[in-house]
Amino acid sequence: MRLDSEEKNSLPASDFGLPERREYPMPDAAHVRAAEAYFRYCPESLRPELAKAILQKAAKFGVTIHSPEILSYQG
Repeated sequence: MRLDSEEKNSLPASDFGLPERREYPMPDAAHVRAAEAYFRYCPESLRPELAKAILQKAAKFGVTIHSPEILSYQG
């Protein structure tokens, strides 16, 4: 599941929860679940952006999000 640096570098910016920092890669359902699990480590100021990205990728890959904090950012 873990991406090596070459795989991570080859991902488009759109596959990252925080594209400007190239953090929280989500190229598949397993990585969406990992991003949800690591959400609490995201700096407070970046959480809205990351939460929206997680929700978008979860919808794309059919992943159910359980985090109330992430769900609070739903449109």
